[in-house]
Amino acid sequence: QVQVEESGGGLVQPGGSLSLSCATSGLTPNTYSMGWFRQAPGKEREFVASISGSGTVTHYSNSVKGRFAISMSGAKPTIYLQMNNLKPDDTAVYYCNAAAAESSFGGDYRFSPFDSWGQGTQVTVSS
Repeated sequence: QVQVEESGGGLVQPGGSLSLSCATSGLTPNTYSMGWFRQAPGKEREFVASISGSGTVTHYSNSVKGRFAISMSGAKPTIYLQMNNLKPDDTAVYYCNAAAAESSFGGDYRFSPFDSWGQGTQVTVSS
């Protein structure tokens, strides 16, 4: 079972940057894809970005494409989310999770996370 611990959130002004980290345990390298999700107050949790187990394939939601970058490093590994040009709409609790299932067909990418979630890390974008 993969366990995660997210960190790196905080308060940042619009246009600023933050880097989130997701420490993992129980994750065998080159197996599960990993993804970042976020949940804003009063909204459902939504997909943000994912990276394949090999680290070679990434996917992004349209709302963050070109501003956020997902990466991984280390043997455990740690998953990162570099967030640039942040907007107030990016305000949310950010979570990472492994993919229980994935599909990509005709440009439609789906990432289905496992049911268990970490505590998340709060990102607030405000002036």
